[in-house]
Amino acid sequence: MSDIKRTNVGPRLSDMAVYNGVAYLAGQVPTDASLDMEGQTAQVLATIDDLLAQAGTSKERILMAQIYVTNMAEFPAMNKAWDQWVSKENAPPRATVEARLANPDFKVEIVVTAAV
Repeated sequence: MSDIKRTNVGPRLSDMAVYNGVAYLAGQVPTDASLDMEGQTAQVLATIDDLLAQAGTSKERILMAQIYVTNMAEFPAMNKAWDQWVSKENAPPRATVEARLANPDFKVEIVVTAAV
């Protein structure tokens, strides 16, 4: 398994695994749960940028994004942060679903897979 590279390995999960030219990110959540939906989303997207950079890739190479929001009424606020961040020329396939998250103060969790 030496060809699998993991980032921020903890006892339960890693933030990212890179294998065979693909970076698989765990669900990323905000570090400041007191922010509103737009703020939490922007914070999560910044974390995704950092992890992708560590893998030697970027948001322009995202293959798929999965977004979990706790309340679809806040979908427009999430999209506002997403639209400011996403590469317009390389917008990835994306799914957004409403779900309860592990921490009830989190409003959004985002999972991405990207080519390295």
